Amino acid sequence: MYGITGYSNGYHQNQQQHSSEEKRGGGRRRRGGRRSRHPPGFRVSDHHHHYYNNDDDDNKQEQKAPPPCTDFDMAYFHSYAHVGIHEEMIKDRVRTDTYRAAIMQHQSFIEGKVVMDVGCGTGILSIFCAQAGAKRVYAVDASDIALQANEVVKANNLAEKIIVLHGRVEDVEIDEEVDVIISEWMGYMLLYESMLGSVITARDRWLKHGGLILPSNATLYMAPITHPDRYNDSIEFWRNVYGIDMSAMLQLAKQCAFEEPCVETITGENVLTWPHVVKHVDCYTIQHDELESVSTRYKFQSMMRAPLHGFAFWFDVEFNGPTNSPTNNHIPSLLTGASNNNHIDGIQKKKRANPNEALVLSTAPEDPPTHWQQTLIYFYDPIEVEQDQIIEGSLTLSQSKENRRFMNIHLEYSSGGRSYVKESVMR
Repeated sequence: MYGITGYSNGYHQNQQQHSSEEKRGGGRRRRGGRRSRHPPGFRVSDHHHHYYNNDDDDNKQEQKAPPPCTDFDMAYFHSYAHVGIHEEMIKDRVRTDTYRAAIMQHQSFIEGKVVMDVGCGTGILSIFCAQAGAKRVYAVDASDIALQANEVVKANNLAEKIIVLHGRVEDVEIDEEVDVIISEWMGYMLLYESMLGSVITARDRWLKHGGLILPSNATLYMAPITHPDRYNDSIEFWRNVYGIDMSAMLQLAKQCAFEEPCVETITGENVLTWPHVVKHVDCYTIQHDELESVSTRYKFQSMMRAPLHGFAFWFDVEFNGPTNSPTNNHIPSLLTGASNNNHIDGIQKKKRANPNEALVLSTAPEDPPTHWQQTLIYFYDPIEVEQDQIIEGSLTLSQSKENRRFMNIHLEYSSGGRSYVKESVMR
């Protein structure tokens, strides 16, 4: 546990030792190279903390103690000590430039204020906030990358402003409320790796009433796709290998290529319909239990005749100010009428509507590529669909009981009178 009573040296190191390289859950492992997201920390608290809801500053209510830090968590956090993960994220110019632009766009909320950076990594967002005039920045990270972050802070003569805390946000202690929380918490498929929970914890413990959260909200989308090149490269290839019939490999090839979700880059040409909103996240109001399971029903109408190879998932995040973000005024204005529900979850959009002209970081196929790319769930066998043919079903995303950072995916889909089920795990 780290109690902060002064602000001079800026670095508080966790002394707990751990050896977890061989444990599962230590970051993403994807074909072609996994990328990991910022970790929220690895240390089990020595005491039970009391968390507070800032909705009523005069009547703060105690909340339950933080979840214990598991071996999976420790291995996951340990993976973030590798500089390559942070290099890849920083070199993602769409990501990093958008965050810097958001900080400068909200400079009036940051200047002279106290900021918390949840999952600070190398500390670049904390430094951006200091450059924007923040009075003090708490840079929290559980990974040993916090050692380097502290050196970066000192090298830029910011040790009096940026306090690096080495530990889980669930376990560290600071002695003041914060005006701003910033975090780059998004994983593949938005919710993979469950880091949003740490942002919720930081919000409920420290954010002042009327404070700012960046990003303010996020939206996860899905859409059916056709991707014959990918299918041909991975599956059809085996039908004729140097003139040899190796089609006996087909079933194994399908299982190996498509059993788990794939992180790849597609284009708008691969997408068969307008996207469906799986989940809208308001960072000011979302609660922990909403992350345990997300379900939606969808109904698409194909815009073309093509083989349906699976579904793609991507997300947007917006950087709104606090006066706009805690409301539902981000409901898109251009809809296809796929749902009678007025809530944003479950609708389809012809395009992203941005009525407040908020800054948007998008991982959509039609936008410039990011290191998140898109997440693809492929079918073992394609379905031939005609133009205007209906594709419908349901989706459930749930945290794994084995490791809450893993995501169980239950996908039901039907088209042309036939129904199918696809189960997979993102780990």
